Amino acid sequence: SYVQAGFPSPAESYVDRALDLNQFLIANPPSTFFVRVTGDSMNRAGLDEGDLLIVDRSLTPKNNDIVIMRVDSEFTVKRFNKQGEKIFLTPDSSNPVFKPLYPSEGQEWEVIGVVTYSIKKL
Repeated sequence: SYVQAGFPSPAESYVDRALDLNQFLIANPPSTFFVRVTGDSMNRAGLDEGDLLIVDRSLTPKNNDIVIMRVDSEFTVKRFNKQGEKIFLTPDSSNPVFKPLYPSEGQEWEVIGVVTYSIKKL
């Protein structure tokens, strides 16, 4: 269903229909989980404090995808980048304190999943 963002349209016929957001937002339920954003390292990508992210573990990340990554024992959300066999993570922030992350010797990096949707409270 669509709704006009300009002039109002009669929407009464849509109001009483049951809506299952899983049908629209989750392609692979067994591999999907939700996580909330903290911090502002991805605010230029529209991911703000408290937003709910839908993450699919079954997807292989491509360059510029937003991913949940485990770096040693901590989790972060950043843009995924791969050049040859080397991967690194980039923030998408208006805050200049955030810089790209590159693996250090002995660090354990694991892609947890690819962010497919962000849900925010208005």
